[in-house]
Amino acid sequence: MTPNTHHSTLFTSEAFAALGAPDLVYVRPIKAAEILADVPEGVEDFNLAPDQTLYAVCRADGARLAVMIDRDTAIAAALAHELAPVSVH
Repeated sequence: MTPNTHHSTLFTSEAFAALGAPDLVYVRPIKAAEILADVPEGVEDFNLAPDQTLYAVCRADGARLAVMIDRDTAIAAALAHELAPVSVH
C-alpha cells in the first residue's frame, strides 16, 4: 500500500488560467451585496436585495465575466458565448 501523500502547488492567477485555455469558465453563487458593492457611484435603479443569491460566470483566474439571476441562465449565457462551463467543487 502506498502512503497517502498530499502535495500543494501554488499557481499564479495567470498560470491557473492558462491550464484550461481561455474558454473554460465556472459558475458560482454570489450574494447581490457583492455586486452592489462594485456598482459605480451614481448608478442606481438596482432592484436587488443584498442577501439575494445570484450566479457569476467566472474565468479560471476568478475574474467575473457576467452575473445572472439563476444558475441555468448563467450556464446558458456561457454556452451562448462559446465558453465551456465546468463544475468545481
